[in-house]
Amino acid sequence: MIVRDILAAKGREVATISPTASVAEAARILTERRIGALVVTGAGNRVVGIVSERDIVRILAARGAAALGLSLTEVMTRKVVSCVESDMISAIMERMTAGKFRHVPVLDGDRLAGIISIGDAVKLRLQEMETEQSALRDYIQTA
Repeated sequence: MIVRDILAAKGREVATISPTASVAEAARILTERRIGALVVTGAGNRVVGIVSERDIVRILAARGAAALGLSLTEVMTRKVVSCVESDMISAIMERMTAGKFRHVPVLDGDRLAGIISIGDAVKLRLQEMETEQSALRDYIQTA
């Protein structure tokens, strides 16, 4: 199973935000869209960072309500772990677990091609296991 399988199932839409946007704006978008992370894009729609709910909670805990006025350049994760469509889901899940993050942008060269979350990966893996289980049951019943 590869990243392309997840994108085929969920789509390629990615919520993005400018690095100059405020923490408050990021929080509003995350809440409205009911998502856990935004990809921060700069000139030429290039990925320059990622901001998650966890990033926002951490800055709020550290700076209080004043953090809402900060720009994302002060809050976002700059070293973004990304993947390509041909990457194996199992390898991406291992990276997410080891790095303790939940969202991975999918790149096609420098172009943003999608995003996958740990929830997407788990959902697809469960579907795969159900299919395997059904095939085994069918095999046993016909044997």
